[in-house]
Amino acid sequence: MGFKDFQRNLPALPISVVTKITQLTARQIRYYEEKKLVTPNRTDGNTRLFSLNDVDRLLSIKELLEKGFNIKAIDEIINNKKVSNEINKIRQIIHNDIFIGPSGSSREPIGRGDLARFYNKK
Repeated sequence: MGFKDFQRNLPALPISVVTKITQLTARQIRYYEEKKLVTPNRTDGNTRLFSLNDVDRLLSIKELLEKGFNIKAIDEIINNKKVSNEINKIRQIIHNDIFIGPSGSSREPIGRGDLARFYNKK
């Protein structure tokens, strides 16, 4: 692990700072911790300390929720759980965070409707 990775993994931010950075409430962050979507370190006094990587993860959770994903889907995406091939395709699109148009040159943010093609219509 290089120095940059060390810095990004260093637990140094209290929840009060993280709430300001992410615009999430402390309750939301505790809920995501309860669901094992984020695991901040704890001090001897049991205070949560977040790393920059934790903040990035919280921002990703927030973005996925805004796109209409539920907590179970976010858990599968963020924690790289073994899922079906269709979910893997969705995960790849989300991680790339772009939708490439037919010409291959047009880039625009992905929307929930763009993912509809991966769902079986019964």
